[in-house]
Amino acid sequence: MSFMFFAGILSAIAAILHLGCIYFGASWYRFFGAGEHMAKLAEQGSIQPTMITSGIFLVLAIWSLYAFSAAGVIYKLPFLKTILVLITSIYLLRGVVGFVLMNQPLGRSPEFWFWSSIICIFYGVIHCIGLKQQWSLL
Repeated sequence: MSFMFFAGILSAIAAILHLGCIYFGASWYRFFGAGEHMAKLAEQGSIQPTMITSGIFLVLAIWSLYAFSAAGVIYKLPFLKTILVLITSIYLLRGVVGFVLMNQPLGRSPEFWFWSSIICIFYGVIHCIGLKQQWSLL
């Protein structure tokens, strides 16, 4: 099994967890560190958390499809190399920037920024290894 297949699973898990936030509401927003503001909006029945989280879900689901495409699990998607380089870069950049934001948490806890940064860097490294593995086949 290639690292890109594993990368696809990781992005799919992240996407599904975002759907869980929509379905289970405020308690999941709080648990995953989305911030008290998002949790309160969800409790009040606001559409805003659902719209934001749906957008994140959609992005992560597409990223998962691109990783699965690179792994040969599904058909070859357009601009595969370029988009996978962008996905990998975004995961890594988000991970690094999160460490900077620990000092100015922007409505989230420093713990959120720490753990989400570790996760994003891990995802980025898996994507990077998978990209290197599959590059000549893409």
